Amino acid sequence: MSVPKSRILDLMKVQCRIFSMTFNPTSTRTGNKILRQRLKGPSVASYYPRRAATIKDLTNLYPDLQTWDEDEEERLEFLAYKKARGKGAPKKKKSAGGKAILLALNLRGDFIG
Repeated sequence: MSVPKSRILDLMKVQCRIFSMTFNPTSTRTGNKILRQRLKGPSVASYYPRRAATIKDLTNLYPDLQTWDEDEEERLEFLAYKKARGKGAPKKKKSAGGKAILLALNLRGDFIG
C-alpha cells in the first residue's frame, strides 16, 4: 500500500506553506538557509563607537578656516628628514614606459635621435 508521489508532493507543499518554508522538491541548493538568517550588519556597526571628527574633517568642511594639525606637521617633518638623508620615496615616473618605447624603436632603426 504505497502512497503516490503526487500525493506526497502535495502534502509537502501544504506543509511548507503552513510553516513558511520554501517548497523545494528537487532539493537543489537555493541559499535560503543563509537568506533566512538575521542580518549581521547592524549589530557589527553598533559594536564600534561612532567616529569622532578630526582636524582633517574640519579642514575639508571649512577650507578657509586656519587649522593646525600637529600630527600632519610631524609626519611632513619626518618625510623631509628622510628625504634629506636620501631615504625618501623615489620620484614618480612622468610617462608610462616612454624610455622603453624609444629604446625599442632605436633598436629597430625607426628612431633617430
